[in-house]
Amino acid sequence: MENLDSNMNIEEVNDSPIEQVRLTVPITDDPTLPCLTFRTWFLGIISCSVLAFLNQFFGYRQNPLYISSVSAQILVLPIGRLMAATLPTKPIRVFRWSFSLNPGPFNLKEHVLITIFANSGSNSVYAVSIITIVKAFYRRRLNPIAAMLLTQTTQMLGYGWAGLFRKFLVDSPYMWWPANLVQVSLFRALHDEEKRPKRGMTRLQFFLIVLVSSFAYYIIPNYLFQSITAISFVCWIWKDSVKAQQIGSGLRGLGVGAIGLDWATVSAFLGSPLATPGFAIMNILAGYIIVVYIMVPIAYWNNWYEAKRFPIYSSHVFDAQGGKYNVSRVLNSTTFSFDKQGYNDYSQIHLSIFFTFAYGLNFATLAATLSHVALFHGRTIWEQTTASFKDKFGDVHTRLMKKNYDPVPQWWFYSLLVLVIGLALLTCEGFGRQLQLPYWGVLLGIGLALLFTLPIGVITATTNMQPGLNVITELIIGYIYPGKPLANVAFKTYGYISMSQAIMFLQDFKLGHYMKIPPKSMFIVQLVGTIIASSVYFATSWWLLTTVEYICDPSKLPEGSPWTCPGDDVFYNASIIWGVVGPQRMFGNLGLYSKMNYFFLLGILAPFPVWFLSRKFPNRKWIRLINMPILISGPGGMPPTRAVNYNMWFAVGIFFNFVVYKKFKGWWARHNYILSAGLDAGVAFMAILCYFVLQIRDINGPKWWGMEIDDHCPLASCPTAPGINVEGCPQVH
Repeated sequence: MENLDSNMNIEEVNDSPIEQVRLTVPITDDPTLPCLTFRTWFLGIISCSVLAFLNQFFGYRQNPLYISSVSAQILVLPIGRLMAATLPTKPIRVFRWSFSLNPGPFNLKEHVLITIFANSGSNSVYAVSIITIVKAFYRRRLNPIAAMLLTQTTQMLGYGWAGLFRKFLVDSPYMWWPANLVQVSLFRALHDEEKRPKRGMTRLQFFLIVLVSSFAYYIIPNYLFQSITAISFVCWIWKDSVKAQQIGSGLRGLGVGAIGLDWATVSAFLGSPLATPGFAIMNILAGYIIVVYIMVPIAYWNNWYEAKRFPIYSSHVFDAQGGKYNVSRVLNSTTFSFDKQGYNDYSQIHLSIFFTFAYGLNFATLAATLSHVALFHGRTIWEQTTASFKDKFGDVHTRLMKKNYDPVPQWWFYSLLVLVIGLALLTCEGFGRQLQLPYWGVLLGIGLALLFTLPIGVITATTNMQPGLNVITELIIGYIYPGKPLANVAFKTYGYISMSQAIMFLQDFKLGHYMKIPPKSMFIVQLVGTIIASSVYFATSWWLLTTVEYICDPSKLPEGSPWTCPGDDVFYNASIIWGVVGPQRMFGNLGLYSKMNYFFLLGILAPFPVWFLSRKFPNRKWIRLINMPILISGPGGMPPTRAVNYNMWFAVGIFFNFVVYKKFKGWWARHNYILSAGLDAGVAFMAILCYFVLQIRDINGPKWWGMEIDDHCPLASCPTAPGINVEGCPQVH
């Protein structure tokens, strides 16, 4: 991979130094095309609002559905062309300002900006989970203005970091953002005039065939035969064996032999494997095998941390008797803070062995990210820092952008940053301190985001994998300010999400960079899109939380009700671990899991052997492709990601990024990313159609065993320690 060679001199090149970019991104530009037109604003705001509403609406459901901006990208094209054909072309004058409803044919740059709007709507608002756990899990009141400001400020802080680091993460040709190539391929398929090859098809024809096929097929796993989303053959053979089902279950175990026959299983949690570079897939596979098939079985069957008392795979927290942890016994309802006496009288918190390792791996990933970026990219970043002041580095795309368009002034970013920090301080210090987080907590969270944006941006821009800051932020505030659950989740959101938002803004800036969109137009669209999306996400969640009775409480909901909030359940459990009880009683001297802290040391040291070997054997190019942060974080998505999701993601990714890429490179260059976009869009459209035509009216599919959203491994969640009684599980003596 050329982009990983930090010794490469940064110089002007006629095309991108990255092969995948050369195969996908055009090196031409037409600066005369209108961008911020009436069509852009009209279709962009509608796309942003609709996606934000649908994603939040489906996010509370048992099977959360994520609808990406690709769906809007496809739908707005015929509407945009219809508007170009029918709207009046005569200019409209408002005082001294005039504009046209129809400045000419619907063009590529309008389409890109509408998609950037849609991206804002398709990216979830993390702060909504805080509102959800306060109202639905802790059942406490929250000022709606404070809640609204929380959603806006956490989403907007990222603009400041994006402004600071865009020189390194957007202008640099070696930061290539693989996920953007799916969008670029689809734009080209939709807009390029292309002659159909003899005995072949155009990229647009190929896309439409994939879209229709994916759309038609998805009615089977979504509505008629839901069990094929996770098929665990081992459980079919050994129906009465707990150990066999723990090994074979794709949803609640190690997933040996488990498969899923739908695209949502492949891409739901890990994104499209077609858009992930082959070397990143192999790193994740290596980490997955080491953890899931070596470390977890050894730890579980040797009963480390009393692991046999609990399920082998679960994101819940347990008491010493294997029961679900009763938070009300350790939480003072008056002060809404930790009750030490209640805790001492009850039980320490216990985790499943999978959840324990997930935290350890998260510690190691963050530490490895810092040392990996310093070792492998430190020199490059320094060279880019010095070169950026002289405007010397860049490829053809950077030179075209600098030649044709004015950059966004830095003061735009800084002014917004100062304003949002002020509003964030008001949100936490005002409104009776309902969010529990003092002003210094807001500033500390902001500092963490600033520290990590560049190293995590480098990892994301080169591998399509983004390590998260959620655990390290929980750990830090949990030690400094224990016993305050809302302070913990608010700090996590300001620290983690402002960094994550910065990465999203930078990725969109790079898409605009590839598609030659004026940077000021990009900035305005992103800013407006973020404000609209945050408002719609907040309004949708507040509406559902105040109108759906017993939302997020499966024990009180009617049978078959979809409003179970699986994602927020994990978020709530994290608030108990880190906020109520605190890391000192989990991973510190008072907790059961203090040895997990050695993962920090493991992470810091892990990249050094790879770096040393790459220097000692510079001709062995494969050594440089070992990316320790990605390898360590490989299985870090479990839970909530399941083994069956990983199995199918690896199978599809390895096939297309190794077999097809090497043997049929011409086909791969023309069709790989378009295939990914078509599969995504087909699934999304069928899911929306099924819900709004059938499921919303309680017209459900046929009642038979294949309709269970389950892999028929009921014993996989059973404990195997003697004396632990769990309903539905065999007694162990």
